[in-house]
Amino acid sequence: MVFVALVVTVALAFHRSVPNVAGFGSVLDTAAPLLLLAVPVLILGAVLARTKLAVVAAVVPLLLWGFLFGRAWLPKGDPGATQLRVASQNVNAANPDPTATAGAVVAQDADVVALVEVADGLQETVAETMSEHYDYHVRVSTVELWSRFPIRDYAPVDTALGWERALRAVVEAPEGEVAVYAVHLGSARPGVTATRDRSLRALADAVAGDPAERLVVAGDFNTAITDRVIAPLREHVRDAQGDAGRGPGATWPATLPVIRPDQIFYRGLTATTSTVVRTPATDHRAVVAGFHFG
Repeated sequence: MVFVALVVTVALAFHRSVPNVAGFGSVLDTAAPLLLLAVPVLILGAVLARTKLAVVAAVVPLLLWGFLFGRAWLPKGDPGATQLRVASQNVNAANPDPTATAGAVVAQDADVVALVEVADGLQETVAETMSEHYDYHVRVSTVELWSRFPIRDYAPVDTALGWERALRAVVEAPEGEVAVYAVHLGSARPGVTATRDRSLRALADAVAGDPAERLVVAGDFNTAITDRVIAPLREHVRDAQGDAGRGPGATWPATLPVIRPDQIFYRGLTATTSTVVRTPATDHRAVVAGFHFG
């Protein structure tokens, strides 16, 4: 049991020091918060062993986890009134009931909605529901942006995938203009992350060079906030869940989410709220964030 505690502690403390060969480092970064699940086993072992060493072995990884990830559970968020609500949903290309998914997203009363993985066979059905509530809409491939406010200057964003799966548009909110990115980055699997990593670097470069004062980046990033490869993007934006949410905000898989590939990043605004919403017929939960200007 002491050996297990030592392994968990070392993994927590040094996971970012492991070389990211074949994406192994990314896997460790993503899984690190889940190491909390080992703590109850260690505590049970300490109870059964009834030794001081076993107790210390159980407590040390718990304290280290709290230091690294516990802040996510603390109350936060700005008390100011929400002036802009943004939602993001991976619809799922194999969605058996896109009307139900779109309806659940609409029920969140967001002003701006980013939808990704809206396959050709789903677009008309999704549009029937969304268009009843949103007057403005742009699409690039399987990525869509819906808004209550006028949209202008929209264009695809090159994320180095070889095809278009991201867009940037300017939303003319009553309080001021906001540049909004709707993105679906390259897929990643254990040991196969090169495409995702390349698309993430391309997005980070685009955001870094964006002159917009206020900016929101929403969508499916196919990576967790704890993954080291997201650091270049994080240099230019803040995380709405980290600033205004409670807990890790996991979104995938929808039935029992353990990681959060779906993100809402921002700059030039103040995050007031961040929540995760269970939506039907898709394998991702939706994310919703509130902001105010100034």
